[in-house]
Amino acid sequence: MSLKESIRAGMKNWNGEGVIIILSLLLAVIIWVLTNLSKDYSGTISVPVMAQCNIEGHGLESVNTVVVSARCRTNGFRLLRERSRRERDVVLVPFDRADLRNTAPHTYCVIGGTINSYVNQFFGEGTQVEAIISDTLKFIFPAENHKKVPVEVHKNLLFRSQYMQSGPFRVTPDSVTVYGDDIHLDAVEKVVASRLELSDVHESKHGVLRLASIKGVRLSAEEVSYELPVSRFVELRTSVPIEVWNAPAGHYVQVYPSIARVVMRCAFPLAKDPAADFKLYIDWKDFNASLTGRCAPRTLRLPSGVLDYRVEPEVFDCVELR
Repeated sequence: MSLKESIRAGMKNWNGEGVIIILSLLLAVIIWVLTNLSKDYSGTISVPVMAQCNIEGHGLESVNTVVVSARCRTNGFRLLRERSRRERDVVLVPFDRADLRNTAPHTYCVIGGTINSYVNQFFGEGTQVEAIISDTLKFIFPAENHKKVPVEVHKNLLFRSQYMQSGPFRVTPDSVTVYGDDIHLDAVEKVVASRLELSDVHESKHGVLRLASIKGVRLSAEEVSYELPVSRFVELRTSVPIEVWNAPAGHYVQVYPSIARVVMRCAFPLAKDPAADFKLYIDWKDFNASLTGRCAPRTLRLPSGVLDYRVEPEVFDCVELR
């Protein structure tokens, strides 16, 4: 083999081995970079934050953003990405109303240690915050047209035999604040919750009902909770004399019939017989205002354990004796 051919063969072998060496060096550098970037480092991260909170009489979101800065410990990838960003997306953070302190008209602040409760929402779950640099976050919530209206619940309740509602049906909150333009607010008199359909009810119930959205306005709540007290009952029948109360001196009224039949629904089990404490009376004012002398009896208060009652007959004839 000539010298020229030997040089050409050597160059061919070098080109192949050189590519392998260069690729090996590049791979080693990449592995070194990835290994180091995967380690945790401390660095400063700053996040622009906009607040969201239901503050009565104010907009839902703040009109300003606040930069929250903290010394964080996270992997090198995150720190490199943060430092390479020129702009960062604003983070919308829902705040608890109790954590916002009103310091000026329309201005609400999050101060000191309270900020620590929101670090995961500011910086993400995978970031360990070593120290918060921002000590006060000041947000401005502009005033907004609003009014408070009641919540209405439509119900269809079917109770199991010998079970009934044993107290008032409660909704929390029982009213909500509605926000919007005056033209929309004027048309809103109430907010309706989703219909409550229950069958074979034999125990107390509680739950959550969604509020129906109303076009053009915002509600301070999206749902309400309800409580329906339920008890088993037994029926007791008794006879109760009808009395006349509050008659002026010298006036006497006779009631016909003078005895009423009463059916009481009482919570089971009974602690004692409530019949002895059950009283019915005709109020003189009712009789005096009546054109026919027919009056419905009243009871001052129900004895303990009585859930409901009915009187037979429902009205009585009353005649003043002269």
